[in-house]
Amino acid sequence: MDKSSKPVALVTGASSGMGKDIARRLITEGYTVYGAARRVERMADLQAAGAMAVALDVTDDASAVAAIDRILREQSRIDVLINAAGYGQYGALEDVPIAEGRRQIETNLIGLARIVQLCLPHMRSRGSGKIVNISSIGGKFALPLGGWYHASKFALEGYSDALRHEVRQFGIDVIVIEPGGIASEWEGIAREEAERHSGHGAYADMVAKLRKMQGRKAPPPSLVSDLVVRALKARRPAVRYSRGLMSAPYSSCGAIYRTGYLTAW
Repeated sequence: MDKSSKPVALVTGASSGMGKDIARRLITEGYTVYGAARRVERMADLQAAGAMAVALDVTDDASAVAAIDRILREQSRIDVLINAAGYGQYGALEDVPIAEGRRQIETNLIGLARIVQLCLPHMRSRGSGKIVNISSIGGKFALPLGGWYHASKFALEGYSDALRHEVRQFGIDVIVIEPGGIASEWEGIAREEAERHSGHGAYADMVAKLRKMQGRKAPPPSLVSDLVVRALKARRPAVRYSRGLMSAPYSSCGAIYRTGYLTAW
């Protein structure tokens, strides 16, 4: 028997940025929310708002298994999975060590895929479920210094499409959210990584231009949370939703060139 009539949502990457805002929004929408992240101490505000905090490192299989087992033990169901964990590994492809590139793929794609694998059997048994993968408009075009990040998001787009075709027969929706620029810690981390790997070598001029361009004011994470809620409420959700800086109608390289963003390089 279900332990609660409220739908149960798992949100990864809930310690900051979009993940935290999505978790907070789903609480207000009446979900039983499990916020998952490595930094559990940074989810105290979510706990105060009514969420359950779960320690989860998406690159650690034992951590992933333990997190899903806990939710199923306590709730007997997972209705919604929001995959928001991730970061931006920046730096010129010549400079970024392969180990760092591998870590980017492990976090943004492989770790996400493992969480999906762990949730799918339970969604299939119920004949319903929604999987929301937070991708990026950076999964549609690539900018200098973000090669590994873009590679992870391009891969996530293809992974999500294949997954959607496989699981729709079981009543499970797979939805891709493609944010443009959003105000969060992501920008600072990406800039620091670019500086660390390429700030003083052959690509230093590009890093300096990146630093200048990142001064643009970005909209709040609530724009992404709005898209998630809209998708979850839709009887037939769209395949993709996008908002934020450089998002639709700037969803092609040609349009972005016309804005002058890429020509700055």
